[in-house]
Amino acid sequence: MSVETNLEDKVKGIFNRVLDVAPQEIKPDVKLDQSLGIDSTEMVEISVGIKKELGVPLKDNEIKKSHTFNEIVRILRNKGIC
Repeated sequence: MSVETNLEDKVKGIFNRVLDVAPQEIKPDVKLDQSLGIDSTEMVEISVGIKKELGVPLKDNEIKKSHTFNEIVRILRNKGIC
């Protein structure tokens, strides 16, 4: 399994725990608010989950501004998270 897939799976797991969304429902390039109905409060919950579970130092609203799953993964990769 590649590093990218591991990170994607970890983030999908966080989405699953925070939002109770099945990993197969998360499409890489589809806007999260449109595809999953995620609002700003839920994005904060996802951000907190990422910080806690992956130990990622995130600025306030850094993840909240993301519109797609791939954007979140890209932010984490840019921080050196595998």
